Amino acid sequence: MLAYAMPLLGSEPVKQVKIHPDGQRAQQIDFRAGSAKRGFGRIATAPTAFAGTFENAEGQRIVIHPQPRMSSVTADAAGETIEAECKGGTVETRHCGRLSRLDKGLCEIGGRLMMKPAGTRQVAIMPQTEVTLRIGRKLAPRCAGAGIRIPLIGRQGDVKDVQPEATIKVVRSSGSAAKIAERLPLWSAFCRDDREQIATSGWTR
Repeated sequence: MLAYAMPLLGSEPVKQVKIHPDGQRAQQIDFRAGSAKRGFGRIATAPTAFAGTFENAEGQRIVIHPQPRMSSVTADAAGETIEAECKGGTVETRHCGRLSRLDKGLCEIGGRLMMKPAGTRQVAIMPQTEVTLRIGRKLAPRCAGAGIRIPLIGRQGDVKDVQPEATIKVVRSSGSAAKIAERLPLWSAFCRDDREQIATSGWTR
């Protein structure tokens, strides 16, 4: 969540990003330490220990507020609402179960965004791995049709949009095409002669 909030503040006309973690993520992520590491100091507290408002020297703010049924990260960019659903996962793993969770995670947040009303800029965020890149390329065309982008976050915090898989077309060789072209006049002549014979015999279907 924080990994996407920072690029959002740096690349979009955004002054404030809101993060809405659930209870499980609040236990897994130290939002206060993570914000402080990125130059954001706490200026307002909240009932829960991890929540609050954090601000940097430039006046940009990160508001951490657990709120049900809200997207993981939301922001207002010059009047346009950005909604991002985020899902984490183990980046360096060959464990089948963890790889499966990465697969299911991207499908889950993509489906969750499709259930939301249109009219906002919707984004599905996952860490960049071989699995998420492969699944993301397969999902990208349909997600793009629904107005959903799939950016993946690299180890250094770089954000890369997933592009759809290229469509591969099988094209016959020029030699085969030449042979077919040579036979077409013969086939046309055969069909013409056949039609003439049917016409002169008076046969009808």
